[in-house]
Order: sequence, then C-alpha cells, then structure tokens
Amino acid sequence: MLGRTGEKLAAIGLGTWRIGGGMTPDYSMDKEAVEAIRYAVELGMTHIDTAEIYGGGHAEELVGEAIKAFPREDVFITSKVWHTNLRYDDVLKACERSLKRLQTSYIDLYLIHWPNPSIPLSETMKALERLYKDGKIRYIGVSNFSVSQVEEARSHLSQTDIVANQVEYSLYERSIEKDLIPYCLETGVTVVAYSPLGRGRLIRELSIGRSRRIRVLREVAETYSKTPIQVALNWVIWKENVVTIPKSIRKEHLEENVGAAGWRLSERDYKRLADAWASGRK
Repeated sequence: MLGRTGEKLAAIGLGTWRIGGGMTPDYSMDKEAVEAIRYAVELGMTHIDTAEIYGGGHAEELVGEAIKAFPREDVFITSKVWHTNLRYDDVLKACERSLKRLQTSYIDLYLIHWPNPSIPLSETMKALERLYKDGKIRYIGVSNFSVSQVEEARSHLSQTDIVANQVEYSLYERSIEKDLIPYCLETGVTVVAYSPLGRGRLIRELSIGRSRRIRVLREVAETYSKTPIQVALNWVIWKENVVTIPKSIRKEHLEENVGAAGWRLSERDYKRLADAWASGRK
C-alpha cells in the first residue's frame, strides 16, 4: 500500500536511472528500453519510477512511449522534480514538462528529488499542493529527506500529506533503519528503496563468492528455492512499509526481480542476513 491512501503499490517496481542516459540523453537503446518497461509492467512491476533529470528527460520520454500499451490506470508513475527547480513557478513548469514527456495528463506520485536548503521548503510544498489541487499529480512525496525534513515538508501541507520518501536502502546501506523507517511507519509514509542491490556491489560480490556473508545468502536462497538476488530484494521489502525499484532492461533480470515478491523471509532468516552484513565482508 502507498502510505494510508489505500492505493496498491507493487512491492517490486522498476527504476529507470540510466535508462535513456545518465544526466544527458542516450538514444542508442531506445527500442530495448521501451520493450523492457512494457515487459516489466506485464510481469506485474506496475510502479515505474523516473525523474526529469534522468537522461536529461529522455527516461520520461521512454516511459511515456512504453505505457501507451496499457490503460493509464494500470500503471503507477512516479517522477521527481530536480533540486534546482524548487521555486514555486519552477516546480509548476517542471511538472508540465514531465507531463509532456510522459504523454499523460497526470503523474501518480511526484517527489522532490533532493532537498535544497537555499530554497524555502514552504515555497516548494505550496507549488506541489497547487499541482495536487489541479489534478496534475495524485500524491506528493519526497526523496532523500531526513526525519526532520519530512516533518517540515508535512507541516507546509494543508490539503494532503506526504505519502512516500524515496531513499537508498539495501543490505549494504542501512542507515535509515534507526530513525527514518520507524518514523515513516508511524506516520503512514511509504519508504521507496532505491539501489536495493547496493549500487551493484552485491552482483560484484556474488561473482567472487568467497565471503562469509555471501555463503549465508546462498544458503538462505537455497532454503527458499530462490536466487541470491531475489533473497536480497525480499530482505529490502521485508518491513511492511518498504517497497523497492530495482533497475534493469534485461528480460531475465526483470523476471528474477519480480520473483522477489509474493513470499517472505522468516524472521530468523531476515535477522541472519542482517547480522551477516553487519559483521562486514569476511
């Protein structure tokens, strides 16, 4: 679920960072990218995450092209406004550009990509609430916000509330566990985890396969007849208010990723993996 909205949100969605380029457009894999996004939706990964900065806007264009194949209400689109566009008028203009690239009349979830201390958060939230009132966005969220920043953002809204905070979370990066995840659970804010495989570290470590924690991961995977990647992703979404958005355009990886949902690690195995990674690479 998305916060307390009653909106169903796929536990495993699709991230689009570096699909269509990094910070500038790359058109060399457009056909493959569109096909991959469509295949992901067909598999049930109906939450597609993108941003105006991804590929200089080209990622949004690819998402827009891909979702033409489906009824709009069957796909949940998240996009983000970049931290340099957080003035009131800039937020409105950025959203209009994203809507045009996505070829849609509304964005399901619109996030502040990064906080910007040089621009009053009250000004940004006022613009987001205007977009919400106008039906341009259905829900408001943030990304890379601390507990205090989420609290401040919420304080500037009167018609709706923050429903999501997108942050980095994986077996490798767990700093949000102490304060942010409990706070979000208490306040009805969904945590959307990006880089759930440790920015590729897990894949690299699996290829070497000598550490104790990788042995533990493989043992747990064998217990559930799952792959190590599926177990690592299931670990990320184990807490009830956490979903994730791994990125891939390879069909076999999309199939593997979606197989991380629909089952649950036991508490014992969840803690076993947490302890293995907490002890470091040995």
